[in-house]
Amino acid sequence: MSTQIEQETTVEMISGTEIARLIVATVHLEVTPQEVDHAAPLFGDGLGLDSIDLLEIVLSISRKYGINLRAEDSAAFASVSALTAYIHQHRTK
Repeated sequence: MSTQIEQETTVEMISGTEIARLIVATVHLEVTPQEVDHAAPLFGDGLGLDSIDLLEIVLSISRKYGINLRAEDSAAFASVSALTAYIHQHRTK
């Protein structure tokens, strides 16, 4: 039981800022994680990411959190907030 509580505590520690930091570092954006609007779209008018950026982010998330994203999980990439929520729900590390 304490392992489950420890795991839940660890999951709660993931913040939108941590995910923004991962995105900024992974795709070498010229903004700081604090400048990333967590509600803004990751693609198009938001951060302006493209499909190559998406692949790099998916690999980083997989390595860091043990999550295997699939094509049907595309809604997770709507924003930093959506991605953070998805990671909370599916995290294995």
